[in-house]
This record gives sequence, C-alpha cells and structure tokens, in this order.
Amino acid sequence: MPDLYLATPTSPSLRLALEERFTVHDKNPPATTRAIVGGGQLRLDAAMLDRLPALEIVAINGVGYDGLDLDALRARGVRVTTTPDVLTEDVADLAIGLMLAVYRRIAANDALVRGGGWKTPLGRRASGRRIGIFGLGKIGTAIAARAAPFAGELLYTARAAKPVAWRYLPDIAALAEESDVLILAAPGGAATEKIVDADILKRLGADGVLVNVARGSLVDEPALIAALQAGTIAGAGLDVFADEPQVPAAFRGMEQVVLAPHQGSATAETRAAMAALVLANLDAHFAGRHLATPLHF
Repeated sequence: MPDLYLATPTSPSLRLALEERFTVHDKNPPATTRAIVGGGQLRLDAAMLDRLPALEIVAINGVGYDGLDLDALRARGVRVTTTPDVLTEDVADLAIGLMLAVYRRIAANDALVRGGGWKTPLGRRASGRRIGIFGLGKIGTAIAARAAPFAGELLYTARAAKPVAWRYLPDIAALAEESDVLILAAPGGAATEKIVDADILKRLGADGVLVNVARGSLVDEPALIAALQAGTIAGAGLDVFADEPQVPAAFRGMEQVVLAPHQGSATAETRAAMAALVLANLDAHFAGRHLATPLHF
C-alpha cells in the first residue's frame, strides 16, 4: 500500500479508513511517502518537501492552508485538496455563539453557578449592535445571515464590495471604527498576519467585542491581552490562537473572554463530512479520477 503521512491527529474513524488504504506514518515519514493528510494547522515548507520526493498529494482536513508553501508545491507538481463548504454552517454558528456568550456572560455565569454562586455582574444586550465582519467569503456570509435579524446594522470588509444589502467598508480600520462587534472570518497568510493590532483594537473601542473564528495569526495576541487588561475593548470570543494548542495564560483569567479549542467545525455531522471529502479526494487521485475539491493555486 502507498505510504501516507498523517501529520496531525484525526478521528479514529478517519484513521481506520486511511489504514485500509495506506501504510500510515505518524512521524518521520519515509522518502517514499506519496500522500499527506493534515488539518488546517499543517506546516509544510520547501525543506520538508525536499525530503519527500515521491509526494503527490496533500489532503487538508479543513479549509485553511496558510501553512503550506504553495510555490514549492506547485513547482513539484503536488496536488492539494481541502474540505470546503461542509463546515461553513457550524463555524458560523460558533461565531454567533461566541458573541452571545461574551455579551451575556454565559461561560462566566456557568462557572459561577457550578461553584455554588448566584449573584453575578450584569451582562450586556447583544441585539441592536453594529456587527462588522472581516472577510465575506462563504463563512463570513453565513455569519452575516445569522447576525442580520438582530443586528442594529451589519457591516463588512472584503477585497471588493459585493451585491449584498449590508454596508461595505474598504478596510479593517474603518470597519473597527464603525462596529460594536468585530468578527474575523478572513483567511490567514501574510496579507492578514496580525492585522488586528493595538490600533485596530483602539478603534473598536471600550464597548467593543472581538470574535475570532478565522486564524490566530490575524491577531496580535500581546496587543489583545493589553487591550483587554486596560479596558480598551470590552471582551473577546476566541476559537483560534497564534500558537495552538498553546493559549496565553492571561486569557484564562479573564471573565470577559470566552475561549474554545479551535472547534468551529467540531460537530459529528461536519467532521464526518470532512473525513468523507478527504477520502474521496485521495481515492480519486490514486484512481486517476478528477479530484472532488481541488485547491487551484
């Protein structure tokens, strides 16, 4: 069976299916490795590719691929696939859930009651807010559709204005300035690295809330910690971090911050659909058929 490198942990069911098709390696992939499976956090650079001359395909179990050296992959003729669309609805649900949890102190109040307490500080109203979405791709659009019924106003920033009813703003600085809630739904990569810095947080303001379901790389985490500590912004809901699975200790002590372990797609239904797409792409490649969801780069 062909050698496959399983670069990041996956579900037992997907691993079993891979083992039925491949010789699976968890570490130290041999030079004969023909396929790699990994999550959106996979890092694959030219140096590693040089050690894998037989590599033919990288199947990402997710939609993020900012850790891949696409130029090096293209030069070697390596194909890349992702699992788009199937996780859109769940990530959008979580974005709204994080926003509501911050405003209504859901996590903090849960911890209080579990500890035997009852009296708690007041939360804040979530409806009627100006909700800004940075990145209006499929996930950003799904978030907007959920937020629209109770938003005071819906705003967005994307590469260009789109034929939607919501208000377009040309850059994230303007978006933060006008928003009560700033939801990040843009891809990672050099163009968006630490795009949410101290200036953007200051523009968001003392009543502002940041929600990140995109990539941890979009946020300057020390600047965010400083802003939360100083009251420059009111709170944050974070599903992603710069150095996963490491989460800055400062976040864990803040009641105004709601944390999740990169679980935007973590429902049984979506993870099953993602695994099915990974297998469909691998099966198609090794059978010489068209890929189900190729990345065009």
